[in-house]
Amino acid sequence: MTTPLQHIQSLPSWLVGRVAARGRGLVADAIAAEGLKLLQHAVLAAVAEYGPVAQAELGRQLAVDPKDMVGVLNHLQGAGYVLREPDPADRRKNAVTVTPEGVALLARCAELAEAANEELLAPLNPDEQRQLMALLERVRGAAG
Repeated sequence: MTTPLQHIQSLPSWLVGRVAARGRGLVADAIAAEGLKLLQHAVLAAVAEYGPVAQAELGRQLAVDPKDMVGVLNHLQGAGYVLREPDPADRRKNAVTVTPEGVALLARCAELAEAANEELLAPLNPDEQRQLMALLERVRGAAG
């Protein structure tokens, strides 16, 4: 007979959550070497993908509170990774763009994140890793 705690810890949702937490921790530790936090990394990646983008739209896209977004962008701009300039379409808004330094940082962080994920999946052989990824994609796709 299993205990209530053993039951909880055997649920797929609990196991996936624990693995996700470990993966986030590994990536967070890896990109910290570049002076970034996970949210800062996500914002920088979004600016590179969507930019030039209005600061408010960026917050909506990432579901980040406007006050938090200001702090993240202040950090990224202070480090030289993004520029905020008046949006030519609406001078009341700021348009955010990534700088060449920001692009280079994203490339370094991509390598660090790949290495962190290799560490996460190291207990599995290459076939198991591919199978896990396919299964995770299928579950994610079913979630909508």
